[in-house]
Amino acid sequence: MFSKELFQFLVELKFNNERPWFLKNKARYEAHLKKPMQELVEALLPRLKKINRGVSQGRMLRIYRDVRFAKDKSPYKTNLAAQFSRPSEAEGHKPGIYLHLEPGESFVMAGVWRPEAEDLKRIRAAIQASPKAWAPLSKMPLWGDSYQRPPRGIDPASPYLADLKRKDFLTWVEFKDKDVLGAGFASRVEAACRRMNPLLKFLDAALGLK
Repeated sequence: MFSKELFQFLVELKFNNERPWFLKNKARYEAHLKKPMQELVEALLPRLKKINRGVSQGRMLRIYRDVRFAKDKSPYKTNLAAQFSRPSEAEGHKPGIYLHLEPGESFVMAGVWRPEAEDLKRIRAAIQASPKAWAPLSKMPLWGDSYQRPPRGIDPASPYLADLKRKDFLTWVEFKDKDVLGAGFASRVEAACRRMNPLLKFLDAALGLK
């Protein structure tokens, strides 16, 4: 779905991150980034729904940065991204899937980022209540920040202490540039999401989500 223009445009944008340049090259963006990403999202959504029924919507994320409170006032993101999630985020961050395309740094990630305090407690409780179910998941590559000290009520001798100290529960699969540009990229993303789905299922169950 993507041509070499995807990464070429993002490289050029990195060094010309300003409105006049973007407007001059907007037709390139529309044709080689926005349209293919929207098509990819449409192709992936029904596949991901079959893998995890909690994934009910997919959307391409805006390339425009929110600079209201940022020191860096660059108006555009230098990556292309999409999100697959539940229909509403009103109740805080819930388990979902994030696809990130950037020269040399493309990946798909699944899990939950910064869950609300009560949700975080539920996830910890599930890990402690079902250590056998969590054991294989703890061996997956997990990304995110952690607390320095064990949270209140957590046994410091727990074999999963490192996971119980986590603020985020996310895993990922990386893609080379040639994978993104090659035929069958949607199938590669689908396969990666299938590999990561056990973590999503555990988090869904911990949070009582269907």
